[in-house]
Amino acid sequence: MVPFRFLATLSSMSLAVVVAACAPTAPPAAPAPAAAPTAPPAAAAAQQPAAGQVTSSTYIPVISKGFQHQFWQAVKLGSEQAATALNVKITFEGPENETQVDKQIEMLQAALDKKPQAICLAALDSKAVVPLLEKAQGAKIPIIGFDSGVDSTIPVTTAATDNIAAAGTAADKMAELIGNSGEVGVVVHDQTSRTGIDRRDGFVNQMKSKHPQVNIVDIQYGGGDQLKSTDLAKAMMQAHPNLKGFFGANEGSIIGVLNAVQELNKSGKIVVIGYDSGKQQTDAVRSGVEAGAITQDPIGIGYKCVDSAVKAIKGESLPKSIDTGYYWYDKTNIDDPKIKAVLYD
Repeated sequence: MVPFRFLATLSSMSLAVVVAACAPTAPPAAPAPAAAPTAPPAAAAAQQPAAGQVTSSTYIPVISKGFQHQFWQAVKLGSEQAATALNVKITFEGPENETQVDKQIEMLQAALDKKPQAICLAALDSKAVVPLLEKAQGAKIPIIGFDSGVDSTIPVTTAATDNIAAAGTAADKMAELIGNSGEVGVVVHDQTSRTGIDRRDGFVNQMKSKHPQVNIVDIQYGGGDQLKSTDLAKAMMQAHPNLKGFFGANEGSIIGVLNAVQELNKSGKIVVIGYDSGKQQTDAVRSGVEAGAITQDPIGIGYKCVDSAVKAIKGESLPKSIDTGYYWYDKTNIDDPKIKAVLYD
């Protein structure tokens, strides 16, 4: 688990927003990923709230795609804010990295075995989790998607960025910055999650339909791992010496691209556009190594998923999707208050 350090480096305004909104809580310890699932003790089960009721003993596990990026720590903070405000108990857990689909499925099974009142899930594989979602549906446990949807109608709602529209904005910015023609490479975190699929397709389809003179020469998948994404980006630059632009589709992907560009002395020669934030990326934007990026609202995503879970438990009506918004930022607006409020370091 990545230590929760990023609060210390938040901008003064973001820190004020977070401190005002979040009183520290002590959520129950997350179940160990490798532990065999166990049923809750009979006494604990007897204390569970009745159906439709939300009390201080209401338990909602929040299962993330990982912990290794500061993005997920920001989502965790938002979910803890909601748990405090709504007086419910949560756990927040995820695999060590975003390639461990099987481990996430084990976590989901373990969560189901605890008979929670609802589950929040950011699926690594939008198809592989469906059998367990069907189990949850049979047990009348509402599923709330966050960040990444699934190929099923079972989730009551999904709180996420409109990743197709956001990646389309990234494509428009890329085309503008490279003069609407030339070769571009793309590094995506995966081709199994809805975020990976939608960001890839949003970027590619917008470029094809609106900027046909821009040629996407290669798309590679780095699993959100910085080192693997660095190697992929370096290989792409070596195979395509005329590359004019690079799009990295999540925090790990874009850090890999930035590392590759700097290691091959291509800073300022290749237009780099990213997704999310984090200190390495915001520093690169400020210095001009990175032209700009799409930022989501990770604290808002975390808050909305727990808030929606509470509403689902109460039987309240929810939309099938909750658009948590996005912004384009570059060195001209990175210090704008509304942008600073959704950036994280």
